[in-house]
Formats: sequence, structure tokens, C-alpha cells
Amino acid sequence: MPHPTPVRPLQGRTALVTGVSRRRGIGYAVAVELASLGASVFFHHHGPHDADQPWGGDDLDAVRAGVREALVEGATAGDASADLRDADAVEQLVDQAWALTGRLDILVCNHARSGGDGSVLDMTAEVLDAFWDTNTRSTLLLTRHFAHRHFAHRRTATAAPHAPARPGDRVRGGGPVDERTAGRVFWMTSGQGEGPMRGEVAYATSKAALAGATPTVAAELLELGIVLNAVNPGPVNTGYLDPESTDRSLAEIEAWREATPFGRWGRPTDPARLIGWLATDQGVWVAGQVITTDGGMGLV
Repeated sequence: MPHPTPVRPLQGRTALVTGVSRRRGIGYAVAVELASLGASVFFHHHGPHDADQPWGGDDLDAVRAGVREALVEGATAGDASADLRDADAVEQLVDQAWALTGRLDILVCNHARSGGDGSVLDMTAEVLDAFWDTNTRSTLLLTRHFAHRHFAHRRTATAAPHAPARPGDRVRGGGPVDERTAGRVFWMTSGQGEGPMRGEVAYATSKAALAGATPTVAAELLELGIVLNAVNPGPVNTGYLDPESTDRSLAEIEAWREATPFGRWGRPTDPARLIGWLATDQGVWVAGQVITTDGGMGLV
């Protein structure tokens, strides 16, 4: 049950968080963090993906209970399952999230396809398309639908924003960003530009596209009063580094962990706290950045 609380920085706002299928996951930690800051939270899950992974799925009722337990008084939560390779499902998900409270202020695109990848010698059109459709195309479409919804709510008497007609044209939304009502969008990358990700060519490609497009899309969204940042969470152990479910050498994993500055892997709450802060009014000045939160692991 939601519990009484003083005013929280995200009270009265609504967030859509994708990829919230497991309590060990980053998406779950983000949903709980935003709820604890006062937001109403609509979250997305796609259990079949997790069921195919070595770490397996989770009890969705327990996931729901954990998010609801973090809610503050006056906030609410909802959820839906969707395969985001389906473009229609992407739009429907945004509509469902909007219907929760009649507004949508924050979008966190945390979902990702993993597994079934390979080296460049293994690549096929089908493998590349599967990662692109899940990780990249759906993120761009989610951002598009969120932007239309948020802009329409903020400018209820204004028609849809003017879209560029030629490369280099600006999106015209009208006026400077209102810091009090600015929307937030978060994309997730994976540090693919900081070193090789052998055997994950399709995944690295799909995430590199998001990192590379961040400045362009962020500039366009700012015209509509929306702030976009991408977050690289670094090596966060969501189960894939556990001895019983990893497909990596245990000796190599342990040696890498011991070499890290903090002597531990990232926890889902580490990137979640960053996203939570960036979603508040205090974080509004950070825009169009690809931010790494890895405890200095990239320095090792």
C-alpha cells in the first residue's frame, strides 16, 4: 500500500519504464527509485525474453508488489507486457502508460535484447534485424510517441510540432525550455565505445547507434521542452555474472572484479540513483549527454 510521505521531488509526475521483468534488473531498480521519489510508475515487461536466458525469469507478481510498495501516497502503478519488436505494440504501450494518470513526464528505455549474438563472422540479416528492432528502433519509436504525448499535454492549445523538412532544419516547438515542466527521456547504452565487446557485434551495434544519435535527438527534443540523456551503467551484475548462470570464465570474472576500484560489480541501484536524480528538477541542466556510471571500472 502507498504510504504517507512529505512532498517528494517527482510527486505528481508519471514515468514509463521498460524492461522491468526481474527484481535483479536495472529496470526494476529504476522503477522503484522513481516511485520512492514520488512518481506514479507504469512499467513494461516481456517475460519470454528472460525465460530464454541462463538466469531465467522472475515472479511478475513479486515484481509488481515491489514497485507498489515503493509508491508514495497519491501515486499509482500499472504494467503491461509487450514485444517491442512490434511497432504497433510500442505505440500502444505509450498509450497505456498515458492512461494511468492522464500525463507522461518521464520515459526510461531500459529494455534490451541479449543472447543469440555472435562475432562479425556469425552475423546474418536476421540476427542484426532482431537486435536493431528490439534495442534501437523501438527506443526511437518510444521516444517519438512520448514526445508527441508530452508536448501535446504541455501545449494543449497548440498543434503538433513542426517537423524538419530538410537535414539541418530545426524542430519548432516554440519558446525556451520550462524547467518546471520539462520532460525526461533516458536511453541505455553499454560502453560499447570504450572497448571491444567480442561476440556481441549485433548488441554493440544496436547500442552504439543510440549513443551516436543522442546529441541529434536531444537537440530536437529540447525544442519541445524534453531533456534526453543516455546512461551507460557499466558492468552491473543482474545475474549474468553469478557463478551458476554466467557463460564467462569464473577465473576471469573474479580477477576482473578484484581489479575494480571498489572491488565489486555495479548494482542495479547504482544507475537507478543517477537516473532518479536526473529526472528531478535538480538534474534538468544536464542534457544530451552519454553518462557513464561505472565506479571507475573503465579506468582499470
